[in-house]
Amino acid sequence: MKLSELMAGLTPDANFEGFVTNDDMVLAIDCSESGKADVGDYAVAQMGVTGLDANLNPITQDKTYIRAGQSTMKTGNQRAFKVSGDRYVGDEFQDFALSHNIMYGTGSKVIRPYVYFCALNGKGEKGTASIIVNSDGSGNAGESAAVDIEVKKANAAPTEYTYTAPTTPVTPGEQ
Repeated sequence: MKLSELMAGLTPDANFEGFVTNDDMVLAIDCSESGKADVGDYAVAQMGVTGLDANLNPITQDKTYIRAGQSTMKTGNQRAFKVSGDRYVGDEFQDFALSHNIMYGTGSKVIRPYVYFCALNGKGEKGTASIIVNSDGSGNAGESAAVDIEVKKANAAPTEYTYTAPTTPVTPGEQ
């Protein structure tokens, strides 16, 4: 499913206040051949997904100072998403992530732009990430084939992002 399809009919409220469920969070990745698609054309990690774990893995450095004792300094952060669930053939995100080129690809070949945001208020982040496949169909006889895909920040830190619905151009003569 494309991000524009998911968000059709949904209008995020920048002033939303209240509890958020995991179903309200959206991870969409550029799965186009060129890797340069419009955000609305990004594929949503959704079909067959039973778990979307968004993690921030801080990098710290501990030092002990004279008379001050131990001190911890945060020196970086590694954003990581773990997408787990059942294999669904025909889902754009899963088909892309589990393609031969991505499963066996390395370096910049597996790095793609992504957005991650709350559909209730539209606020989140935009960045680039490496797609790492840990499992492409495991499980016991008679069970659904399980998938385990990690999406980890690559290159620069993500930037703030706010989803806004695309504006429809007005054709001359229509108004």
